[in-house]
Amino acid sequence: MTSETFQSRRAALADVVAIPVTPFAEDGSVDRDAHRALLRRLLDGGITTLTPNGNTGEFYALTPEERRLVTEWTVEEAGDRAAVLVGVGHDLPTAIESARHARDLGAGMVMVHQPVHPYVSAAGWVDYHRAIAESVPELGVVPYLRNAQLPGARLAELADHCPNVIGVKYAVPDAARFAAFARDAGLDRFVWVAGLAEPYAPSYFSAGATGFTSGLVNVAPAVSRNMLHALRAGDHPAAMKVWERIRRFEELRAAHGNANNVTVVKEALAALGLCRRDVRPPSRPLPEDERAEVAAIAAGWPI
Repeated sequence: MTSETFQSRRAALADVVAIPVTPFAEDGSVDRDAHRALLRRLLDGGITTLTPNGNTGEFYALTPEERRLVTEWTVEEAGDRAAVLVGVGHDLPTAIESARHARDLGAGMVMVHQPVHPYVSAAGWVDYHRAIAESVPELGVVPYLRNAQLPGARLAELADHCPNVIGVKYAVPDAARFAAFARDAGLDRFVWVAGLAEPYAPSYFSAGATGFTSGLVNVAPAVSRNMLHALRAGDHPAAMKVWERIRRFEELRAAHGNANNVTVVKEALAALGLCRRDVRPPSRPLPEDERAEVAAIAAGWPI
């Protein structure tokens, strides 16, 4: 794989990295037509990096077949309009199979979900990611990092073995820890993506991030892009104006230990008539008395 190819993929990470929802039909199955319509809405809204099978897409609630379908539909809709960063994870054979499936479809990158195994050693974290990265040397690989105990030197060790590890989705809610971790791993060696979305993007950009993930983008692509433009311009006050606009929406998502993270996004989409509000257990739809507030927020945003 040429360095130019990886350079274009690195550029795709230094952007709004959209995490599309996975809409469900009345019978509980994945709603293919609604899913593709939501993807087209993101593309038409100027979004150029899509992550099927992210947490906002309810990765852990999808069956293996559904995860494959979501990947296939996303690659088809993206065409040459967007880079596709496919979420992979679970046990190692499943993650490798998913990564190879993404490669065979023509996706350019995979995001490796933070292992949810209760016993994760730092060396084992390297082994897990190395096995996946080495199985798809043609793809850019992006670890999704939620483990505050992992030292930056371990990421550098991984990249020493696997030059296709090109970026990091950093999702530890501590900007000072992020700044130190990025410098220990190699600030210029990776593309640093603020993995906790718009609420953390300003502080993480100040410490070296150049992209951020977003679930809110499903509802209002223009709002997410406005924040990106402000951050790229170094206009911190403008970025914080966007932050103020989205604060309540993101607080609702983060309530009860992030229990309503996907729920609130789907509620907003339902209020706009774009998909059903249904989520799968262990998530749950919002109670009736909270739905009106989400609908009012969504109605006030530009598309």
